[in-house]
Amino acid sequence: MRLDRKINPRAEMPFLEHLEELRWRIIWSALAVAVGAVLGFILVVRFDVLGLLVNPVRPYVSADKLGYLSPADPFWVTLQLALVVGLLLALPVAAYQLWSFFAPALEKHERRAIVPSLYLGLVLFAAGVAMGYFVALPVALRFLMSFQSRSLEPMIVIGPYLAFVTKLLVAFGAVFELPVVILVLTSLGLVTPQFLASKRRHAMVGITILASAITPGDVVTLTLVMMVPLMLLYELSILLSRLVYRRRQRREEARFAAAAPVGAVEARS
Repeated sequence: MRLDRKINPRAEMPFLEHLEELRWRIIWSALAVAVGAVLGFILVVRFDVLGLLVNPVRPYVSADKLGYLSPADPFWVTLQLALVVGLLLALPVAAYQLWSFFAPALEKHERRAIVPSLYLGLVLFAAGVAMGYFVALPVALRFLMSFQSRSLEPMIVIGPYLAFVTKLLVAFGAVFELPVVILVLTSLGLVTPQFLASKRRHAMVGITILASAITPGDVVTLTLVMMVPLMLLYELSILLSRLVYRRRQRREEARFAAAAPVGAVEARS
């Protein structure tokens, strides 16, 4: 298979060989998740990752600790958190396996455009998680815990709280991947910067709806915490799309100029 790929750069293989390669890619990704889960369990226990996630809600609970309903809950919560950390640790390996499967079918210029976007995606995901933890989570907790505070006493248990925090942080990390998605789509010729610029108003409406769904809070908080970063990310997506689109245009013009004399000679003959 390796020799065939050296001879055939587009890696045109029979369908069954593609399935076999896909199977091994999935196996290696699953092994990476398993190893990541083991490492994640060690990190969760050693560095008190659960304590870091509980810190934002401590001011709202009287005992400075969260409760649990079953004797097995602390173990299962630690195991679930280790699995989440393991998935994050295995994400680069899974992305590499996915890239290795699809890369031979792409042109050289497409690979050059997509590879940097993978590294950019990791940075943006980490930035989104950090913003969700340090900015959005405290704001959301302050807003949600302000309801019925005179009549209700908070008795927060770890299971639902951890699910809420995980969804919020993963949502912020996923939303921050917008420039990477636009960059890949532009590299593949599916979108253009002109199209993105013309749909700016529609994007603002979609961003408002998405921000209100992800970040609970008043209008001012919603605007400062989520809408402004998303709009900046959309503008960054347009800028990256223009850079990639101009590169595509120059490459196509150079290819057309190189092929023009041959076409002229054929027309004369």
